[in-house]
Amino acid sequence: MMIARMIVAVSVALTAAAMVTPASAQFVDAGTAGSGPRLGEARPQRFRVGMVVGAAGGSLRDIYATMPVPGEWPEQQVRVVEEDVSPDVRSLRYRTLPTGVSQMIVEIPSLRAGTKAKAIVTFELTRAAILAPEETSELLIPAKPDRDLRIFLGPSPYIESRHPKIKELAKSATDGLDGWAKVEKIYDTVREAVEYRNGDLKGAARALADGWGDCEELTCLFIAMCRSEGIPARTVWVEGHCYPEFYLADAAGAGHWFPCQAAGTRAFGEMPDQLPILQKGDNFRDSDRPGKPLRYMSEFIRGSAVNGGGAPQVEWIREPG
Repeated sequence: MMIARMIVAVSVALTAAAMVTPASAQFVDAGTAGSGPRLGEARPQRFRVGMVVGAAGGSLRDIYATMPVPGEWPEQQVRVVEEDVSPDVRSLRYRTLPTGVSQMIVEIPSLRAGTKAKAIVTFELTRAAILAPEETSELLIPAKPDRDLRIFLGPSPYIESRHPKIKELAKSATDGLDGWAKVEKIYDTVREAVEYRNGDLKGAARALADGWGDCEELTCLFIAMCRSEGIPARTVWVEGHCYPEFYLADAAGAGHWFPCQAAGTRAFGEMPDQLPILQKGDNFRDSDRPGKPLRYMSEFIRGSAVNGGGAPQVEWIREPG
């Protein structure tokens, strides 16, 4: 259902040290007790990401590709355990975007007609479940959100937080509530207003009008309603699925991200699933694709044909390892 949707030369060999963690200003470590989220049981797993590219219509040159890879988060640790790279690949490297998305970058100077090249990396992940906080009465909407949180307060692609109908529903549903209780009311309102049903991506406003949508629509509407009430919220993209996170501050002023399962079994402020996290956020800018913001940082490839050859024929790989 889900969409499959500094350039410095380095050697092909990578180590765990090459994985750059997201900016600490955006991501607060999970707490062990009290008002913060708590880490539950952790499960090790392997995950393969990469590409096989072919020159079916003629020779190619200057092939450049990027793809999202699992990154470090409080609930997920990552290390590279294996690389399968063909001789045509000149470099394999990483970059981490300001929004925290980790990407794998592959460069192939030339590829002869009728041949293929590959770059496939196996990651070992340790992904923990997230437990709900023990105490929620003191969790409040941050009065003065940090600069890094502002992107999670405005509209994003398919998250129309300023739509009149969305604002009206959020306000009427949460009148008189604050903090944890307010967000939980938004959560229950979304699940009552939108029936879970698979379909094409249509966003928050359309899902509310239609009364149905899949995990992306439920996630979009929850985030849009939170943002309309001044609550930072964002999308978490895992393999084959997505869910939202919301941000509240405790009595000491420390902020915490809390997940919830918008579609499926009710899980508010916790996340029992341990699927690989690919990225967090829903309003990305990519220097390789200037223009409109991206809801999801998908795979990207470009290359030039030699003497009228065809475009690169690529198979993206993203699967358990």
